[in-house]
Amino acid sequence: MLWTISCTDQPNTAEARASVLQPHRDYLQSKKGILVLAGATQTDDGTQAIGSLFVVNVNSRAEAKAFSDGDPFTQKGVFATITITRMRKGQWNPGAAEGA
Repeated sequence: MLWTISCTDQPNTAEARASVLQPHRDYLQSKKGILVLAGATQTDDGTQAIGSLFVVNVNSRAEAKAFSDGDPFTQKGVFATITITRMRKGQWNPGAAEGA
């Protein structure tokens, strides 16, 4: 099952984000068996991260939450909100993301 995890940053978290960026990346690498897509959400001009979006392939909401809870960004308190939603794969076109 696919689950989206949409996270919105607390205000003024750039320093907190930067302090755990490498552990966050290492964590995502360790979860590549379930991680379909991940990336920072940004301001319209692309100059500032304002959250994160993850798509994971796990069997339950509890597993999606466990993934989120294990993320160093979550543990550091970067996120103000975390929304976990089940989704159905309707379209799959990873080539459209090339060069993004």
